[in-house]
Amino acid sequence: MARYEPAIDLESIRAIDVHVHIEVDDHGHTSLPPDLAEAASRYFAVGAGRPDLDSVAAYYRERRMAAVVFTVDAEAQLGQPPLSSEEIAAGAARNNDVLIPFGSVDPHRPDAVDRVRRLAEDHGVRGFKFHPTVQGFDPSDERWHPIYAALQEAGVVALFHTGQTGIGAGLPGGRGLRLALSNPMLLDGVAADFPDLQIVMAHPSVPWQDEALAVATHKHNTWIDLSGWSPKYFPESLVRAANSYLKTRVLFGSDFPLLTPDRWMADARVDEEAGLFKSEVLPGIVKDNAARLLQLLPSPGLGD
Repeated sequence: MARYEPAIDLESIRAIDVHVHIEVDDHGHTSLPPDLAEAASRYFAVGAGRPDLDSVAAYYRERRMAAVVFTVDAEAQLGQPPLSSEEIAAGAARNNDVLIPFGSVDPHRPDAVDRVRRLAEDHGVRGFKFHPTVQGFDPSDERWHPIYAALQEAGVVALFHTGQTGIGAGLPGGRGLRLALSNPMLLDGVAADFPDLQIVMAHPSVPWQDEALAVATHKHNTWIDLSGWSPKYFPESLVRAANSYLKTRVLFGSDFPLLTPDRWMADARVDEEAGLFKSEVLPGIVKDNAARLLQLLPSPGLGD
């Protein structure tokens, strides 16, 4: 498989969506068991259909956007074989004008560290997606430090789901998935112990938004992406931070296909004179901050 190298023309795109799920592969395999996929569709009020990677690329190309794409490897918890991160990286390589691949490794895998290194070195992934609730692990536990050390050594991003999740919502007992594992305060120690590891706390971290803002304020190797919620429902404290003291470390993300970038942009009133975000910070939020984080631009002082 070809190693991914980006060919994104930053001048020609208007945004970088840092949170896009690939949920079906070229063989028809899906990333979630049927009961979880159906429950998520009900929770987000979307249809059951999920586009494949090349369709996602065409969708974003049409919108003059780039997208970070990934799956979630949660085989130990869900009993569902994951989609191939190698194939996602290969698909991004053939669509490298609009796609940026992240890998995913179940921390419970005995070869997790080797997989991180191989995906970064051999396949060129620019980061890794973790979902503590779905993968069933406490990210603050020191047993995962070898994984974080490998991520830091490779110079790739660690993106963690934080806050509430629609996965398992409405199923008996939430299908056994534990929300507390996605409290962003559990990432504070990770950021402290691995100061060169760039950590993205994905989503408005409801009901722990203040914790996420505290971590991001104190640890400048942490970032916040704005995916998974319509901007109409963003906590006021998050909007204030994005418009001021965290403006260089806040990132546009949609959570496609569960939330579309079109819906996000419309609800944030991006093209209106009095939108949700200040006009002077909006270019950073929708594109420039991500370009720095993903090393698509020279980036002196990532956490500044």
